Amino acid sequence: MIQLHDVDLKLLRVFNTIVKCGGFSAAQAALNVAQSTISEQMGHLETRLGVKLCERGRSGFRLTEQGQAIYEATQRLLEAVEEFCVDADVLKRQISGTLNLGVIDTTITDPACPLKMTTQRFVQRGHEVHLHVYIGTPAELEERVLDSRLHLAVGHFPLRVPGLSYSPLYQESHGFYCGRNHPLFGSLGPKVNLLERIAASRVVARGYLQQRDLQALGVDKPAATVDNVEAQAMLILSGAYAGFLPEHYARQWVESGDLEHLEPGRLRLLSAFEVITRRGAAPPLILRAFLDELMQCTRALTV
Repeated sequence: MIQLHDVDLKLLRVFNTIVKCGGFSAAQAALNVAQSTISEQMGHLETRLGVKLCERGRSGFRLTEQGQAIYEATQRLLEAVEEFCVDADVLKRQISGTLNLGVIDTTITDPACPLKMTTQRFVQRGHEVHLHVYIGTPAELEERVLDSRLHLAVGHFPLRVPGLSYSPLYQESHGFYCGRNHPLFGSLGPKVNLLERIAASRVVARGYLQQRDLQALGVDKPAATVDNVEAQAMLILSGAYAGFLPEHYARQWVESGDLEHLEPGRLRLLSAFEVITRRGAAPPLILRAFLDELMQCTRALTV
């Protein structure tokens, strides 16, 4: 019986690549070695196994009968090695490395957001993970996930970018607000003409909402445009503008009397929050573990 060593496994990986590429010449780029080196490695493997694996010449590259059998056995071996490595990582119950997470701004005050619970549970499992968190606009988050600067991102993504996967998480509720010094603040009269008064006011909108906020108000053009919620809150708190804000984020200023929530039952938007990842190769273990925790926490918060 042949005893396999590390060098044999390495040579079998070379053989596997040669067959998949269709010959020695085609495998040079994939293996990043000279053709003479590949020939030498194949010679060593044939000596170790005691069989001739392939024929090559003017008629091209082809496997011998024994070579075909060895190739099929190599496929089973490499798959088993890969499964062993994955199982060993899981059995360690400890994951190490860096996880790059992107988040849209002002999610910290949202009780429906599962990120706080997810982070707590993920860390408590003893994973030796360095967590890097980036706060950005939806477009920035999508770009960074697409070019692999981020493993995943959570936010509201109105558009669909090719190459990304979108998975639903929860919904964020937005109300319409004005500041203490705004003409609409503290109106005691009937509000039947509220939309007309809003249309005559300065409205601040978030560019990435694709005019959903403006359409809800019947407003054609905003008086100001922002890229994030904090900038929108600043303009609304100034009293010069009115606009939509996440209800969980605006609550602190409503309670202090600095903001008024106008027509809560009528002027309301729902933003679907999703987690995005890059399509393509299988995700690394660190990402799979965090996503699994994220989905479990999302389900726990929605029951």
